[in-house]
Amino acid sequence: MKDIYLLLTKSDTFVSKAIYLMTQDSYTHISISFEENLQPMYSCARKYTYSPIPAGIRNESFEKGFYNKNQHIPCALYKLTVKKEIYYKAKFILDSILNHSQDYKYNLMGLILCKLEVPYRRNHYYFCSEFVSEILAYSQAIELPKLLV
Repeated sequence: MKDIYLLLTKSDTFVSKAIYLMTQDSYTHISISFEENLQPMYSCARKYTYSPIPAGIRNESFEKGFYNKNQHIPCALYKLTVKKEIYYKAKFILDSILNHSQDYKYNLMGLILCKLEVPYRRNHYYFCSEFVSEILAYSQAIELPKLLV
């Protein structure tokens, strides 16, 4: 058995506040890691510390960038224990995306439509939970209550 780690956070940025207004969820961002120390950790997020755009697939670090600037934000860490073959399949899916990370953009339209429960899939566009859930669903680490479009 192997572990996949999911870090949920909620910052005080404009984007986080807007997502919170729409969802009322305790956390507004999710990242995925395959290491206990959470490094490396990936998500679809801002590329630059002080600007929400541009955004895309990112390696998020605690030592630099956004998390270094925002060290005291609410968070929750989850550990998902899966069979080795599922763990390696999830890593393979992530690596496939990372190999073309420059092609991926933030899915603002998808985020809004998701809240309205309108299924809509844009190729090479993700919001953070869409990115993480797709890796977990396609690797069969989890079964989603809604179909991926």
